[in-house]
Amino acid sequence: MSRKEVTLGIDIGSTAVKAVVADEHGHVIARTRIPHQLRVAAPDRLEHDADEAWRRGPLTALGELAGENPRAAAVSAMVPSLTAVDSTGRPITPGLLYGDARGRTHVDAAASLPPTGEAAQFLRWTAAEAPDAAGYWPAPAVANHALAGDAVVDFATAYTSLPLFDGTGWNEQACKDCGATVDRMPRVDAPGVAAGQLADSDTVLAVGAIDALCEQLVAGADQDGDVLVLCGTTLIVWVTIPEHRQVPGLWTIPHTAAGKSQLGGPSNAGGLFLGWVDRLLGPGDPTAADPRRVPVWSPYVRGERVPYHDPERRAVLDGLNLTHDAAALRRAAYEASGFVVRQLIELSGAPVSRIVAAGGGTRVGPWMQAIADATGRPVQLSAVAEGAALGAAFLARMAVGLESSMTDAARWASVERLVEPDPAWASATEDRYHRFLELADRPSRAIAPR
Repeated sequence: MSRKEVTLGIDIGSTAVKAVVADEHGHVIARTRIPHQLRVAAPDRLEHDADEAWRRGPLTALGELAGENPRAAAVSAMVPSLTAVDSTGRPITPGLLYGDARGRTHVDAAASLPPTGEAAQFLRWTAAEAPDAAGYWPAPAVANHALAGDAVVDFATAYTSLPLFDGTGWNEQACKDCGATVDRMPRVDAPGVAAGQLADSDTVLAVGAIDALCEQLVAGADQDGDVLVLCGTTLIVWVTIPEHRQVPGLWTIPHTAAGKSQLGGPSNAGGLFLGWVDRLLGPGDPTAADPRRVPVWSPYVRGERVPYHDPERRAVLDGLNLTHDAAALRRAAYEASGFVVRQLIELSGAPVSRIVAAGGGTRVGPWMQAIADATGRPVQLSAVAEGAALGAAFLARMAVGLESSMTDAARWASVERLVEPDPAWASATEDRYHRFLELADRPSRAIAPR
């Protein structure tokens, strides 16, 4: 393979760093996965060992794939996130993640934009913990500094830090109010521009982007009515619409395609919930469950983001009886995730043309089948499970002049297979969906410790 055709994408996820080397057609020629721990020390905490996940993980991934001799590399990561670093760029405080109570601010349930203030609260807590830190950086800045000595983040990641970042730069007063100075915040630049070179290499480091944006670039869900379902630790649903329109409870963000918008947002009913259920239960094949004998999960073990914006919601398992086994409970969990997808689609009010699923969860067959059954629609599965890393690899091509526009990444979209709804499950699943909505209208709440 000619070096001119190969780039590297690294994605810092909730449970692992995933990395791929891709050719000019978006074909993955090498991949690796470096697991790390997602720490939940209390029901309202969510964090990483930032040195393990944000610094050493990307360096290890690079070491495993450096033999492919990539022309350029880029990093994607989840948002928001924050840690304090010392003068060498090594994290010295926990890596705070989305939804951690240390970033909690009031969110209006009718809001149509992503909430602001969580990153500011992260900074306030982190600066109090480490007032003499050399810097306060999110995950991609830690990784980029480790890889190339430049603590840089993309504009989209910076925007999630509002009001710390005001669109033109770091706001001096807002940072001061949180105990920091702007010189300790990361540099901000556009996705796909060159930021430097990897250490001991002539491989160019490009500025990456938010993981969900990178996944979107290579998913191909760009037409009006396309629904993109990102199946990772967080479940994210985006409905492509031809105009900017607001819906209470949902987020509206610009699409990468000119003039279009996306309606939807993130839910906690993804891999974090499903992994928790998996750890609770004994062996059981969800595909062997009786369609008529499945209970209903209200899946909010960590509260819910879109559409309720309610961190105090808690999970409920409804309708249990003596005929239920592990297979039925697993199927119920996958259905709950599928019900969230259907709920967000219906709330959008948009006509749906197709559903495209991307992310590591697309390799979990029962999950994908449940989404198809819950929505009553076929689900197209992206051919590359590491979509965020693949999108980052495309942005890396831009930094060395191999691409000129992010929208051209759509040519890398490919479908592995189509999952059709199972007619045998249709009637019973429909009944359970309505029960799911009833439970959502009467939410269970967190029990305060005594």
